[in-house]
Amino acid sequence: MPDGREKPLVAVLGPTASGKSDLALGLAERFGGEIVNFDSLQVYRGLDVGTAKTPMEARRGIPHHLIDILNPLEVFDAGQFAGRARAVLEEIGARGRLPVLAGGTGFYLRALLEGLAPGPGRDEGLRRRLNAMEERREGRLHGLLRRWDPATAARIHPRDRQKLVRAVEICVLARRPASELFAGGAAGLKGFRVLKLGLSPAREALRARIRLRTRAMFAHGLVEEVRGLLAAGLPADAKPLESIGYKEACAVVAGRLSPEQAEELTFYATCQYAKRQATWFRREADLETVEGFGWEPEVAAGCAARVAEFLESLQR
Repeated sequence: MPDGREKPLVAVLGPTASGKSDLALGLAERFGGEIVNFDSLQVYRGLDVGTAKTPMEARRGIPHHLIDILNPLEVFDAGQFAGRARAVLEEIGARGRLPVLAGGTGFYLRALLEGLAPGPGRDEGLRRRLNAMEERREGRLHGLLRRWDPATAARIHPRDRQKLVRAVEICVLARRPASELFAGGAAGLKGFRVLKLGLSPAREALRARIRLRTRAMFAHGLVEEVRGLLAAGLPADAKPLESIGYKEACAVVAGRLSPEQAEELTFYATCQYAKRQATWFRREADLETVEGFGWEPEVAAGCAARVAEFLESLQR
């Protein structure tokens, strides 16, 4: 490719269970692509059932990147993801292949495409105190954030503890609002032109799909997967095991929930998460919304036609 010409990059976005993996696989297969994961849990080895990771035998020989790259005890954040993902994109582009981003962690995607302004590092002691504060009184962190940084508080759900802890941590360590600290922006991804395809199934259809997926996860070994991880030495309070589905499965192993109760709680929590994902992605700049699920033939055909048009435009 001539120097200075932007390379193509396709991103498949959408809420959980919307068929992102199916659509990404189809596009990668048709256009000579390789898939780059931006799901914050699929980076961990051993977390397969609960993350709906595409099995190796279903990947059609298409390379998948940034999946199974970490031990579940390793700390990984959006900044680290962005650094590794940019290197992978450059390698794929240099081979003349099409990188296809697929996942549901919106903050990871934004960190990759738009960059992150430098902020203070993690303070594990402070994080433990903030988590303990929230345990004692739910809503305390969001209340603090509303007082210290209203702009950031407005963008974070009151129950999204991970983001709340980080936002309050930044405010405390930087001694200024996170929104003010990051107002200067950061360097985004260079050398690529991005086509963003955002799957948007009808709400009730998505809930039904989440119900089926949740039932299948528990029927096909989620509790057994968690039992194996714990037996291998992974502590129950490891960050990946605090995520939806894994937290409930841990409670089954500990005898605090029945499998039926865990499945129901996972279903409702996943529906709430999907709602937050949809809200986040609606704010994504230059997003092309695609009504329906990624595995539906008409959706796949429409997206393939759009990608073909996108690639042709880069050649002109």
